[in-house]
Amino acid sequence: MRYLILVLCICSCYTAHSQKYVGDKDEIEAILLKSKAFSQFYVAGDFESLANSYTVDGKIMPPGTDIIEGREAIKQRWLLPENVKILHHKAVPVEIVIMDDTAYDAGYYEGTTQKADGSTVSWSGKYLIIWKKEAGEWKMYYDIWNNRKQ
Repeated sequence: MRYLILVLCICSCYTAHSQKYVGDKDEIEAILLKSKAFSQFYVAGDFESLANSYTVDGKIMPPGTDIIEGREAIKQRWLLPENVKILHHKAVPVEIVIMDDTAYDAGYYEGTTQKADGSTVSWSGKYLIIWKKEAGEWKMYYDIWNNRKQ
C-alpha cells in the first residue's frame, strides 16, 4: 500500500510540474482563452477572426516558407483549398511566461484535416508564440511551428 501511495505522489508531482506558467494568473488565463479561440476559428473556417488573433504587424513562420507578415497575408496563408476543412485543432501549452505586455507560449499542437476526397489526416507538431498586448488585448506577434513525424 505504501508503494502505491508513493507512486501516486510521484506521478502527481510530475503532472503538476509538466507545465510552467509564470506571470499574473488572469493574464495567463487570457492567453489560454485566446489560444482556444484560435483553434475554434480554424475549425469553423473563420479566417477573418483567425487573422485578427494576430497583431497588425504580426508574423508567422510556417515550415518551409519565408516569414509572412501582416494580417491580410496571414489570412491568405491560413485559407484552405475548396472542400478541405479542419475537423480538430488543439494547442497544448507547456510553458507560458509573461513579462509586462509581452509573453511567450511554447507547446505542442495537434489536428485533423478532412481532404477534398473525404479522407482524413491527423498531424501534430510543436510551436512557439510571442504574444503582445495590442489595445489592451493579447494578440500573437510571432507564431512559429513545425511538424513532428507521425
